Amino acid sequence: MKGAIFDLDGTLFDSMWVWHRVDEQFLERHDLPRNDEYLKSLGPMGFHRAAEYTQAYFDLPCSAEDIVNEWFLQAKEMYDNEVQIKDGVKEYLEKLHREGVKLGIATSNHRDLFAGTLRRCGIDGLFDAVATTSEVARGKEFPDVYLLAAERLGTEPAETAVFEDIPQGLSGAKAGGFLTFAVEDPFSEKERETLLELADRYIKSFRELL
Repeated sequence: MKGAIFDLDGTLFDSMWVWHRVDEQFLERHDLPRNDEYLKSLGPMGFHRAAEYTQAYFDLPCSAEDIVNEWFLQAKEMYDNEVQIKDGVKEYLEKLHREGVKLGIATSNHRDLFAGTLRRCGIDGLFDAVATTSEVARGKEFPDVYLLAAERLGTEPAETAVFEDIPQGLSGAKAGGFLTFAVEDPFSEKERETLLELADRYIKSFRELL
């Protein structure tokens, strides 16, 4: 393994609760019905794509940019002050870094949200490249963002591992020819069997890899 690409929310970060809270509060504030299919669809999308989808899904009078700003303001304080990395994450990243493995990020999150968390948790200096879904044409159910991250790392997919917590991400990475690791998270527990089927390896904690 010459490269390793990591999703953030639900994989490195214990942060899916943030988006659950943001989604629930957004629906309540706008008096919109809770729809599990809609909420599940948001997972692999980037900020702007998810906002456009939300605006169209509910036929809202506000713009997608208004929705992005509302979500961002809700989430930023939680990322700046509350979000933590999962157990064993720092130790595993440092181990790979010492071994000369190039480390990348592939995320649907917004740089202005996750950058502060990376710094606060002391892992920002370990990464060689970052790619976000806002930089590619398609979401995580396709390989685009992982291929972009690998390109920036200078590694081939066959020699690069992708760590994800959602089925869509694993499917996209597999389609790109990457080795795949599924990372357990409480918010993807209902999809555990699918994750087990899609991943080359399933881990409950990064400590299993130390």
